[in-house]
Amino acid sequence: MASQLLRLALGSRSSQTLSSTATNPVTARNYSLLASAARAFSSATAPIKATLFPGDGIGPEIAESVKQVFKVAEVPIEWEEHYVGTEIDPRTQSFLTWESLESVRRNKVGLKGPMATPIGKGHRSLNLTLRKELNLYANVRPCNSLPGYKTRYDDVNLITIRENMEGEYCGLEHQVSVVESLKIITRQASLRVAEYAFHYAKTHGQEKVSAIHKANIMQKTDGLFLKCCREVAEKYREIIYEEVVIDNCCMLLVKNPACFDVLVMPNLYGDIISDLCAGLVGGLDLTPSCNIGEGGICLAEAVHGSAPDIAGKNLANPTALMLSAVSMLRHLELNDRADKIQDAILNTIAEGKYRTADLGGTSSTTDFTKAICDHL
Repeated sequence: MASQLLRLALGSRSSQTLSSTATNPVTARNYSLLASAARAFSSATAPIKATLFPGDGIGPEIAESVKQVFKVAEVPIEWEEHYVGTEIDPRTQSFLTWESLESVRRNKVGLKGPMATPIGKGHRSLNLTLRKELNLYANVRPCNSLPGYKTRYDDVNLITIRENMEGEYCGLEHQVSVVESLKIITRQASLRVAEYAFHYAKTHGQEKVSAIHKANIMQKTDGLFLKCCREVAEKYREIIYEEVVIDNCCMLLVKNPACFDVLVMPNLYGDIISDLCAGLVGGLDLTPSCNIGEGGICLAEAVHGSAPDIAGKNLANPTALMLSAVSMLRHLELNDRADKIQDAILNTIAEGKYRTADLGGTSSTTDFTKAICDHL
């Protein structure tokens, strides 16, 4: 049952992306062309080009695991690999090159390993650069109990949908006599992510959407976000809609995560709540993530850190990046191969013979990856 719930939560990214087309015929046309091309490529088993950012630290190791599993599963993907640069690219104002961003725009689909931005060095965040340059407006993160892996909760099945473009993460800070950081909330972005959340709930059989906020204090910004959510909720009468203050939401998630289905929220809250939810099912090493942008762009990613302390030691757990890659395959409507890989991952973890240290085992990255390949 848990495996079926996880498959539902990681379900077709095509239906997720359609949520952004409700009020945008150009986006709908672009997506239709992308989906048609993906189906044509799939039927002919011709390679589909996808951008791969191996990332920093353990990133190259777990990216290699994904490539090995894809090869054994005969996934028709041709990777265009791009690495983080060693110097600032003036065209992006970050260590990401313009060519790497153009690769994602051209291919419309990609997979990203962990990227580390130097703290306090004045460099533009790599993740922020990707979101801004590619207009990745929604981050979708399923959190589901994994069969055979025991945690405090056995029945977690929820989705966090985070507005990805504004809020406190706009990066608008300045200092006069005091330091100020601006929180930006717009009607356009709020309506877009709310529409996405309700459409996701409808197409994935979820009964309830919860808008997470702090409008009792931030009456203007979070108040606007809630107003937009209410407006969209009127169009989805079959979906239960509720509003939950963020601090109360955190308490309820720890007490009984089963009381939530789909949670939609502004940027900062989503960053915090999604990590909290990951902790309910075993941690960030087990949690997939997918960013959706205008025009049908899908950039799946591992959201855990680059773990420089174990980089190059063959100790990293590649599960999060693999499950994110499964989300990418569903977006491309390669569902048979996505199911095959997902089942192999879940069966390997459930058997318990091959687990990395973070899962309580002693297996290396190589051994864990080989066990998944054997299940294929």
